[in-house]
Amino acid sequence: MTKLLTYSFLLFCFLLTACSDEGTEEYVNKPTAQPLEIPPLFAQLIINPVIPFDNPQTIEGIALGKKLFFDPILSANNTQACATCHNPQNAFTDSSQFSVGIDGNLGIRNSMPLFNLAWNYDEQFFWDGRSFSLEHQALVPVEDPVEMHNTWETVISRLQQHPEYPNLFSAAFGDGIINKEKATKAIAQFERTLISANSKFDNYLLGLVELSPQETNGLNIFMDEDRGDCFHCHGNPNNPLWTDNMFHNNGLDATITDIGLGAFTGDPADNGKFKSPSLRNLKYTAPFMHDGRFASLDDVINHYSEGLKNSPTIDPLMKKVAQGGVQLTNQDKADLKAFLLSLSDASFVNNPDFRN
Repeated sequence: MTKLLTYSFLLFCFLLTACSDEGTEEYVNKPTAQPLEIPPLFAQLIINPVIPFDNPQTIEGIALGKKLFFDPILSANNTQACATCHNPQNAFTDSSQFSVGIDGNLGIRNSMPLFNLAWNYDEQFFWDGRSFSLEHQALVPVEDPVEMHNTWETVISRLQQHPEYPNLFSAAFGDGIINKEKATKAIAQFERTLISANSKFDNYLLGLVELSPQETNGLNIFMDEDRGDCFHCHGNPNNPLWTDNMFHNNGLDATITDIGLGAFTGDPADNGKFKSPSLRNLKYTAPFMHDGRFASLDDVINHYSEGLKNSPTIDPLMKKVAQGGVQLTNQDKADLKAFLLSLSDASFVNNPDFRN
């Protein structure tokens, strides 16, 4: 009898535990894994993307991040979203030299385009590299007084009281807790899906199309140290990112006022250094340089051809600074431009998955 009671009690405990587990499973959301779709060229030529172990890509996380990216709820007066300064039609940059914040104040740098961010292996973001990881970068604009001029406390309160966001956060992260860490994780998940890999030159490398003679000569100029000499900072056909994601002083000014990376590192040797942007999508991303000083791609090419200015921290890669630049002929300039435009990806700027 004693044994029977003991077995009955143990069976009751087991069933109670099982029911408890089933109840837990029923009420805890499990986000659906959604690995990045790696383009064939990227799979062939570069290693895997950087995905933080504590922020895997999920269908629900990406959907939440996309909604937040396009929602002006993040700004103090509900007028500006991330997409205001990072427009999909401009390859997620701003066509103005400087973006205007909610109070009418201008920034001091051009908005950086957003694509292929998951392959930034050093994970230093902004023109001056001051933020480590996409998740931390996404924290900054909300509280920047020149941009959204808000507080995360206000944003979280709004999201908690919103008719949709509590369920979206619950679906994306398994519970109903809303905080800035989850918000920026979701935004980062969406931003990592912004992959551009369908330019004419990509398809040329895949053997699907041919380059024109002008584009072919432009590539040769790009790779020639005695002519374009562009590949040191922006890579070559074996680097489909078309940037080294490093920081250089590319001879814009003899006297440096915006010290860029130097303000972050505190090292005077870094003064005037800024991140090399990708050369993809130049058809859509004007104006150019960290301060948007060049309105056209022709202006950029002219700078490297005859507009270089010497300064104490100019990059040694600007080898022909004494002559003002690489001194391209007009035909070389036209051919180089033709090649650079072959790196633009119309399907990226027209992708409905990247629109509001």
